[in-house]
Amino acid sequence: MKSNRLFLAICAGLASLMLLSGLASSAYAQATLSNANLTKRLIGDYGYWSRTQTPPYSSDQIPFSKLTHINHAGVGFDANANLTVPSGFLEKELLTKGHNNGVKVLLLLGGDFSTLESSPTLTATLVANLKAFLVEYGYEGVDIDWEYPTSNQDIAEFRTLMLSLRTALPSPQYLISADVPPWGGDGYDFPETVNWVDYFNVMTYDCAGPWTDSAQLNSAIFPDPNNPEPWDCEPGGSVKEAIDIYVQQLLIPKAKLNIGTPFYGYVYHQANALWGYCPNEDCSNSVDYENYGTFFKQRINQMGWRTFYDPSALVPYMLKDNGNPGFITYDDASSTFYRVSYTDWGRGLGGTFIWELDADYDGQTQDLLDASFNASLPQTP
Repeated sequence: MKSNRLFLAICAGLASLMLLSGLASSAYAQATLSNANLTKRLIGDYGYWSRTQTPPYSSDQIPFSKLTHINHAGVGFDANANLTVPSGFLEKELLTKGHNNGVKVLLLLGGDFSTLESSPTLTATLVANLKAFLVEYGYEGVDIDWEYPTSNQDIAEFRTLMLSLRTALPSPQYLISADVPPWGGDGYDFPETVNWVDYFNVMTYDCAGPWTDSAQLNSAIFPDPNNPEPWDCEPGGSVKEAIDIYVQQLLIPKAKLNIGTPFYGYVYHQANALWGYCPNEDCSNSVDYENYGTFFKQRINQMGWRTFYDPSALVPYMLKDNGNPGFITYDDASSTFYRVSYTDWGRGLGGTFIWELDADYDGQTQDLLDASFNASLPQTP
């Protein structure tokens, strides 16, 4: 096991060096290949709010030829199971351009699904409202983001919801997916729901944030044995561990699994090292969420920051120069390429999903999306 791990680490290190020095040389693939060449899913989560961000990101900026699916985020539901559609959510061009490029566009539905348990008719009402919305606007399915069913009532409701959706939205005309945590668990009744869900999106990120008391890695590819507090994101605290849980313990078919790759990260303003503690072991008021395209990209070995790579986790992080407090956990093009290549081809999963598309955009380029696309292309000997 250790020899396999060392081999992977050496290969990844070499791959990182080649990518850092020559990732741009793969531009030929971007110019000559498209999603028609993909045999793996590459799903982009797209929030309607990104259209009003700086820089704005909309269907005009989405490179549809590099994606197979899009989850359109922002819709929820109220206590009566009526959909709540924010002003500015609807974007006809998203559906038109997606379909013209062979991209399937799903509606991402979030909210407090446990409220459906208050009445036996609410689930049927929600499903009917969902189907009417999909039909009216041309969506090709729904992605359910329930974070997280835990009680026995929740488990029963998730099972009822998935079965009701599959009955109302038959395959293959419609797709049904569910966002699930890296630790797996019992909340999603996988032995039953795997029969009705087309695929699961495993959210392998947010192992760092204001809730930790030390500077953690947002999304390690492999676990780092030097982490003094691995329980902060265990089980499933790395891509490898999450895959092992879903494939080896939960017995989910590999083709029904997509691994999440984050286009964002966190800045710890008071920690000064990887695994470094915040003062009084409290990071709650000193950690910021930031996007790759508009924040991290500009700081890679610049602006008083220096980039390092964790040799076990195989992801980058930054420290402030001169020992000043400051720690950044993020993903760059190199780690993104390796993460997608490892999950798609090394482990043979069904694909990758991205949270979220706009976070990669700097006003001109989308480095992480390019890396994801190139890694998703069929590997040649």
